[in-house]
Amino acid sequence: MAPLESYRFSALARKISVIALIMILPLSGCRFTYILHAASNQFRLMHNSINVDDALKGDSLEADPKRRLEMVAGIKDFGEKELCLKKTQSYQTVYIESAQPLVYTISASPKDSLSRISWWFPIVGDMPYLGFFDLKKAEKEKEKLISKGLDVSIGVAVAYSTLGWFKDPLTLNLLEESTVELTETILHEMTHSTLYIKGQAEFNEGLANLVGKAGALSFMKMSFGDTHPFTIEAENSIADERMFSSFLDSLLEKLEQLYTSDITYDEKLAQREKIFTSSLDEFDNIRKNFKTDRFNSFGRYGLNNAYLMSIALYHRHFRQFESVLNQNNNSICDMLSYFGKRANEDTEMLRMIKALSSPKE
Repeated sequence: MAPLESYRFSALARKISVIALIMILPLSGCRFTYILHAASNQFRLMHNSINVDDALKGDSLEADPKRRLEMVAGIKDFGEKELCLKKTQSYQTVYIESAQPLVYTISASPKDSLSRISWWFPIVGDMPYLGFFDLKKAEKEKEKLISKGLDVSIGVAVAYSTLGWFKDPLTLNLLEESTVELTETILHEMTHSTLYIKGQAEFNEGLANLVGKAGALSFMKMSFGDTHPFTIEAENSIADERMFSSFLDSLLEKLEQLYTSDITYDEKLAQREKIFTSSLDEFDNIRKNFKTDRFNSFGRYGLNNAYLMSIALYHRHFRQFESVLNQNNNSICDMLSYFGKRANEDTEMLRMIKALSSPKE
């Protein structure tokens, strides 16, 4: 079995899992078997989830996951009232039948380009990944893409969002994460339900990543105080995010320079391996400076374009999003309002972010 990477992932394709069966299967661009797979498993999760109150009364959960489950309603309430995130019916139920990862993710890229292979779906537009509830199906898709000469990355997701269309359940995997990580993830997914721009995944994920982390820090300070270990962990999470984002951006810039050069395809592949090796060495040197273990698994099974681009969705532009937050009074409410007024499918939001965060002459 191929090694799997674990990273946060919002399986927005789940948004169409049920609606597609009713409305859009006749349309071109949708694979019937993929959507049927997604829909049947979405129904399974919803059907086999139980109310949070029932889970708290029962004895199926260990003490630590149960304590975190008790916090979920407060986290959601904080997101709605303090961060202006949209109220949804998600996370009122929990799926505790298994700790097996619920979604396996596939992403792909050309070997000589930092671009993403995308899959088009109605409603959500181009998606830079596919999500599977079954590892064998994910592995089969991976082999198909590899046979086309592509770089492929397969990972596992601890959470996903249906953008408020359905009542997304909590999972045992998520409850076994730290309190800070749980808070980050819930606020991250609530952000997708609040502001989502069709076909602009890098903006959507970058924004949700920032809101999750900045919002979690605010929640910890309000709930536990400035010196509580949870607050310190949230601060360290942001510090590590800044450092990793800078490292990743530098690595991707080196690859972009290589891939846009005039040398041959084979020469590019040879040179990129040297960049991969030197970058892993560089990462080993800065690893000691991280204050959390969030990025410990980076490069554990090697690097390729698909893997790097899947990570870049979330982490590359963190400092630029943070700059825009600072320009909006460090208020997530103000920032979301600002983006909401300017958001439409014809506006390249990430380009706007870069322009806003660039130093003024």
